[in-house]
Amino acid sequence: MTDLLQIAPEVSAALIAGTPVVALESTIISHGFPYPANLECALECERIAREEGAVPATVAIIGGVIRAGLSRAEIEHLATTAGIPKASRRDLATLVAGGSDGATTVAATMMVAEMAGIRVFATGGIGGVHRGAEASFDISADLEELARTDVAVVCAGAKSVLDLGLTLEYLETHGVPVLGYGTDGFPAFYTRTSGFGVDARFDSPADIAAVLRSRRELGISGGVIVANPIPAEHELSHAEIDGVIETALAEATEQGVRGKEVTPFLLGRIHALTGGRSEAANKELVYNNVRLAARIAGALSEGSR
Repeated sequence: MTDLLQIAPEVSAALIAGTPVVALESTIISHGFPYPANLECALECERIAREEGAVPATVAIIGGVIRAGLSRAEIEHLATTAGIPKASRRDLATLVAGGSDGATTVAATMMVAEMAGIRVFATGGIGGVHRGAEASFDISADLEELARTDVAVVCAGAKSVLDLGLTLEYLETHGVPVLGYGTDGFPAFYTRTSGFGVDARFDSPADIAAVLRSRRELGISGGVIVANPIPAEHELSHAEIDGVIETALAEATEQGVRGKEVTPFLLGRIHALTGGRSEAANKELVYNNVRLAARIAGALSEGSR
């Protein structure tokens, strides 16, 4: 579109031809897992998208240029370079102007996907309303982006360290539909259920694609959440994960961890306290989401022909 946004030739050709494309974030590479697990996860996500007939478009800022679609060398750069900042909506222009690198969050990846014309995005879990937000006002920019940006986000619900009830209330207030794929309940990242429901259940990618087409035809703006539970064989038990989260939250309070550092701290402690099993679960739910996102993108593509 401009010198500041470069769409990879393969992605551009797919968009022109009406071939399915799935956007992927890059924060999961630079901040989600340690090396080499981060590189393995990123490459596996791209492989799964291709296996399902879609072109992957991993999004990041490289040298001050927003990229929709990365080379393997660029993915390796993100996976091995320390200190790459997270890039949300507020950060994009600053990083671009400074010629910097940036790993895009859910919010920023949605923005870039919409700029590029990509309608489906796969991630692990969205951000949301933090516990204690009534005092801290700590609410993820992901939720505001979902309210304004016309991209479907396939996720395993919201990260379970958040206040899921308030997160769903916020989404309802902003008119963001939460569609359950094969489920009536809202998943809680590491677990398949949270005790909260979804707005509607759909059991096929084609049915979800039909909702997305209807929204566009009706001129309804904003994003859609497709809540896709972690596969049953990979979920952690409620009892275990709830106990681990409470311990991690107490440690964060004791150590004075605040603001944007809270979620990375909590996820790191959950990884340690579960002996690495949370990392394995995290990978599997991401792969599951990429697979579904590619199928939804395929159904959208079929419906537009």
